[in-house]
Amino acid sequence: MTVRMRFALACAGVFLFLGGLAVTGVYFVVRSQLEYRMDLIKPDFPREYYGDSYDRAYLNGMRVRAAYQRETLSGVRTVGGIIVLAATAAAFGLGWRAAGWVLRPVKTVTETARRVAQSHDLTERIAYEGPRDEVKELTEIYDTMLGRLARSFDGQRRFVANASHELRTPLTINRTLVDVAVRRPDATDDVKRLGESLLLVNTRHERLIDGLLALAEGEQAVLDRRPFDLTDVAEHVLDQAGEEAAEREVAIHRLLDAAPTTGEAVLVERLVQNLVENAIRHNHPKGEVWVTTRRRAEQVELVVANTGLHVPPYEIETIFQPFRRLHGDRLRSERGSGLGLSIVRVIAEAHDGTVTARPRDEGGLTITVELPVDQSAP
Repeated sequence: MTVRMRFALACAGVFLFLGGLAVTGVYFVVRSQLEYRMDLIKPDFPREYYGDSYDRAYLNGMRVRAAYQRETLSGVRTVGGIIVLAATAAAFGLGWRAAGWVLRPVKTVTETARRVAQSHDLTERIAYEGPRDEVKELTEIYDTMLGRLARSFDGQRRFVANASHELRTPLTINRTLVDVAVRRPDATDDVKRLGESLLLVNTRHERLIDGLLALAEGEQAVLDRRPFDLTDVAEHVLDQAGEEAAEREVAIHRLLDAAPTTGEAVLVERLVQNLVENAIRHNHPKGEVWVTTRRRAEQVELVVANTGLHVPPYEIETIFQPFRRLHGDRLRSERGSGLGLSIVRVIAEAHDGTVTARPRDEGGLTITVELPVDQSAP
C-alpha cells in the first residue's frame, strides 16, 4: 500500500471516528431531551372531574411521546450515519488530493533516482529545487552519496586499469625471455624443463590477472544492451573448447535451441566459456558434458552439466566465492585460478540474471544460468 493511500485512509478513518462520536453525542442529547416529562404529558386538571377521559388522555399522550421519540431518534441515526459516511468519503478524497500535493516533490525525486539507477550514470544528480524542508535535506544527502560512489568507482576503475598494465607487462616480458631461452639451440634438457615449468606458472598468473579483471568488469552493470542469441555464443565457445575436450577424452553433447537475450555478448561469452572449461577440466577421462540453451517464458536458460567427482550439497554456495575450489584443490594450476564461477555469477547479475548450481546424483554439477529474454524477438 502506497503512502498516499495510507494517508487518505488515515484521514477517512479519523473523520469516521470523530463523526461517529459526534453523531453518538447528538443521539444521546436528543434522547435525553425527549424523555418523559410529567408537566407536558399528564393533564393538570383533576381526575375526578373527567373520570375515564383522564386515563385515555394520559395513555394517548404516552403513545404519542413514544412514537415521536422513536421516529426522532431513528432520524438522528439514519441522517447522521449518512452524513458521516458521505463526509468520510469526502475526507478520503481530500486526503488523497492533499497527499498527492504533499508527495509531489517526493515523486519527482523518486523518478530522478530511478533514472539514475537504471542508467548507472553516477554523474547525474537529483538537484532538487524547492523549499528548505525534509525533502530538500533528503535529496542533498542522496546527491552527496552519489558523488562519493562515483569517486569510489572511478578510483576502482583506475586502479584496475593501472594494476592490469603493471602486472601484465612483466609477465609478458618473462614469457618472452623464457621462450627465447628455451628455444636456443644450446639449451640443455634441464633448461627446457625449467623453462616449461616457468611458462606454466607464468600462464597461470596471466590467467589469474585476466580473471581478476573480468571479475572487476563483470561487477559493472551492463550499459550497452544489444540483442544477441545465446545459442550463437554457446556454439562459438563449444567449437573453441573441442580441442581441449578431445585431449581430456571428454564428450560434449549439445542441445541448443534459440535463446534471444540482450546485453554485452563479450561478457556472456566469458560466462559460457568459464562454465564449459570448468565442466571439462573438473571431469574424468571418458566423461561427458551436456550444454543446453532454451527459452522459457520471460527467461532464457543456459544449462551446463558434467560428470565428475561427487559434490556435497553444503559446498554448492562456496564454489561461487573467489579463490574457492572444490575438494581443496589448490595445487593443480591447470584447473584454473578459482575465479571461474565467481566471474559467472557477477556477469549474470550484471545482466539482471541468476545462476544456480546443484550436484548430480551420478557425480559432477548442473549449473543453470537464467537471463532476461529479448522482448523484441519473435
